[in-house]
Amino acid sequence: MRINLHHLGLAAALLCLSWTTSVRAAEQTRFPLDISHALGKTTIAAKPTRVATVAWANHEVPLALGAIPVGMAAANFGDDDGDGLLPWVAERLKELGAAPPPLFDEGDGIDFEAVAGTQPEVILAAYSGLSQSDYDTLSQIAPVVAYPQAPWSTDWREMIRFDSAGLGLAQEGETLIADIERKIDIEVAKYPELKGKTAMFVTHLDAHDLSIVNFYTTQDTRVRFFADLGLDMPKSVTEASSNGSFAGSISAEQIDLFDDVDILVTYGDRGLLEAMKANPLLAHMPAVKHDAIVMLGRDPVGTAANPTPLSITWVLPAYVAMLAEAARKTE
Repeated sequence: MRINLHHLGLAAALLCLSWTTSVRAAEQTRFPLDISHALGKTTIAAKPTRVATVAWANHEVPLALGAIPVGMAAANFGDDDGDGLLPWVAERLKELGAAPPPLFDEGDGIDFEAVAGTQPEVILAAYSGLSQSDYDTLSQIAPVVAYPQAPWSTDWREMIRFDSAGLGLAQEGETLIADIERKIDIEVAKYPELKGKTAMFVTHLDAHDLSIVNFYTTQDTRVRFFADLGLDMPKSVTEASSNGSFAGSISAEQIDLFDDVDILVTYGDRGLLEAMKANPLLAHMPAVKHDAIVMLGRDPVGTAANPTPLSITWVLPAYVAMLAEAARKTE
């Protein structure tokens, strides 16, 4: 879609307070403020009252802090009922007594015209894959808070920190982080069998061709979440993460490199599970041999394995129990 951004009459004010990831809630938010990120530096002149969000889950930060976005991205994975809302988002909107705001269809990328139509005063995208071109275009609509380091690598804590900063609610963001951490600790404490176990997130396995095993590295937020849940990192994942790649890949003939993997997590169904067990190479992997496998689907639980501010507490009881069940099979 094409829009004439010159006619929107929206521009960010310049200069003043510098904001980086080292800024924490001990400091009172003052405006104007600058937020430095991977795609530049964004100046926000005054505390915004109209916030739009793009990409995955950024809307969960304002919602968690009690603010309703004027527009946000529709869910494109794990949306069982097709209403564009994941269950934890729908529940939070109900708690706030709010109807769903306009939902942006991002199946073909950012819908710039739809975003502009909501007349935002700030656009949150701390967890996203924005290109420089995307960022530049959105910045003609309103100031944009982009990711701190690399596309799709912002963990849930930094998502909250950056997005809450863009709202002028940095202190509230830190309080939210502490509350989520407390709830994680309470849930994990129920399952001491997780302590000391290693976990790997395998991805894009093909039941008809298991000659290659692909897995996420610590650049991916799903893998980082394992540490929050008391799990350790296998050597193979640690080594594959050292070059900054999001994923590693090995031939099944090298499956012994995964001998230190206690728990394997992946997306798939019973057919994939049986194929892994029947494969003469993968069957030697301890996690497969012990059936210490967590199979996730294209449903809300599978979606929430990628942690976000509202999904974490929603999914904790189910996800941690699944990981603990797998951990017990290794003993």
